[in-house]
This record gives sequence, C-alpha cells and structure tokens, in this order.
Amino acid sequence: MSFRFAPARPRRRPSLTPMIDVVFLLLVFFMLAARFGEEGALDLRIAGTGGATWDGPPRLVQVQAEVVLLNGLAQGEEALLEALSRLTGSFSDLILIQPAEGVALQRLLDVMTLLEGAGFTSLALVEP
Repeated sequence: MSFRFAPARPRRRPSLTPMIDVVFLLLVFFMLAARFGEEGALDLRIAGTGGATWDGPPRLVQVQAEVVLLNGLAQGEEALLEALSRLTGSFSDLILIQPAEGVALQRLLDVMTLLEGAGFTSLALVEP
C-alpha cells in the first residue's frame, strides 16, 4: 500500500496591511485626544522690566525653605495674608516675591498659590 501526499504548497506570508492600518488609527486617535497647551501656567511678571515707579508701602515677600518673611519679618500663612491685606489698597496692588538661594521651586509655587488663592492678582518675581 502506497501513500500519495498532496503537492507541497508554498507557505503563505501573513499580510502586514491590517496591522499597519491599526497602528495608524491608534496614532491618529492619540494625536487627536492629546491636550497640547498651557495647563496650569502661572501668570508671572519679572520685577524691574517696566518703567513704573513704586507707589505705597513695601510689600516684599521673601520665600525661604522653612519660613516666609514679609518685609524682613517672619510670618505664618494667615498672618502673611492679613499683613498683606493691610499693606495693599486692593488685590491688584503689586506684591514682590523673592525666593532665597536654593529654595525649592515647589515651595515658591506653594506661596504663590496661597497668595493667588487669597485674591492677590499682581505678583512679580525678584531675583535672589
């Protein structure tokens, strides 16, 4: 008894076209779904760039690693906000913020967020 085998067929190569289509669809989806822009940007001015003259009492907030100084005096968060409200005529008055050398950026942002949360809208950064 002899067995006869069917003729050998050439191997089929899988088509890569569907996989490429899926990759391009995913690429388009993620490009359209991504959010590009400034999310949470701070409106910040650098002091000394304008020609305006200073008007009113000094309002210099110095941010150090452990303490915040207002015009050279250590203040807590609530005391800082109360003192600034006494020194300013309105919430749009300029407040200068000076970080100490080597202070963490997060610490500076926390103080700025505290001031903005209290309603102070005009903050300017001064070099240490």
